[in-house]
Amino acid sequence: MNLKTVFDGLTLENPLLPASGPLVGDLEKLLFMRDEAGCGAVVTKTISTKAPKIPKPCIYSDKHYIMNSELWSEHPLSTWVEDILPAYQKNNDRPLIISVGYSKADMQELIPQLEQFADAFEVSTHYVGTDLNKIKETVETIRSLTDKPFYMKISPHIPDPAAYAKTIKAAGANGVAAINSLGPTMNINLENRAIEYGAEDGFVWTSGPVIKNLALATVYKIKNAEPDLTVIGVGGIAKAEDVLEFLLAGADAVQMLSAALLKGKQLYKKIIDDLPGTLEKYGFASIEAVKSTILEKRVDYKDKLPWLIEEKCIECMLCVKTCPYFAIEFKDRITFDPAKCFSCGLCVSICPTDAIKMDTVGD
Repeated sequence: MNLKTVFDGLTLENPLLPASGPLVGDLEKLLFMRDEAGCGAVVTKTISTKAPKIPKPCIYSDKHYIMNSELWSEHPLSTWVEDILPAYQKNNDRPLIISVGYSKADMQELIPQLEQFADAFEVSTHYVGTDLNKIKETVETIRSLTDKPFYMKISPHIPDPAAYAKTIKAAGANGVAAINSLGPTMNINLENRAIEYGAEDGFVWTSGPVIKNLALATVYKIKNAEPDLTVIGVGGIAKAEDVLEFLLAGADAVQMLSAALLKGKQLYKKIIDDLPGTLEKYGFASIEAVKSTILEKRVDYKDKLPWLIEEKCIECMLCVKTCPYFAIEFKDRITFDPAKCFSCGLCVSICPTDAIKMDTVGD
């Protein structure tokens, strides 16, 4: 099964990359992503021009998300240029994307020193704000400093992803990495009556599976607005199926970090190993075949009635408890009241055994 993805002159043996963050912050971690995880390309932690002030502890997990206040690389630019990157590039056999941040002035210092090591750049403007004129100036500055591909990492607080895409394309960017972590968010310890894991303002940033649907929508908006832009999907990838969903939405490759913090670093290799079987399961011959598939939009306003596959029902009563229209009861079996049913579909999606189906009325 062909897992290759190609864009902007870069050839990746598979579409999974690490996202910028704590798992790619030094030489040991970069080598792990390349040699043990087997990622198609490797992305560095965001390098900036000044040292970050990081509260400790700085990473908090729940089942479906990570909150962090870690900021950018704890290593100075000189350490990356003199030690980490030269050592990593020995015998390197795949693209290296160097993440840099944040302002126009930072780019003028960072890009010339990092250019020799990068196959491409990812540019975070997380702390720059929403002014597209400032972002445009940053993009123009980067393009004046390098001929290599670079991808602007869009933050969820950007109000119009389509306008963002048009702006950066006109200014010379090759594409977008969508999306950065969501925030500001907050973590409160009820017992201690305290804000935890936050910076001085009390806020942290949230990532992981909980932001997947927002990330998918942003990728889709950007690709529809500017089909020629490369899009790297970021936010919520946790399994091989997620990779394919992002590719269908318009991504050319994907990045993952938070799910590996939640489930373990071996998840990278597992997803890559699972991709051939997942492609076959859903009828795709290659990664490029997924990318070239046009995603359908199916909107139907007809009423639908749920029905039960009795042999699958375990009588957990979850559908009865959660139905917002009081249309489901248990009468020796699960029953649906057509007079009350609103055809909302919650019961279909919430059933743990896939025992409820829904048909259009009159079908």
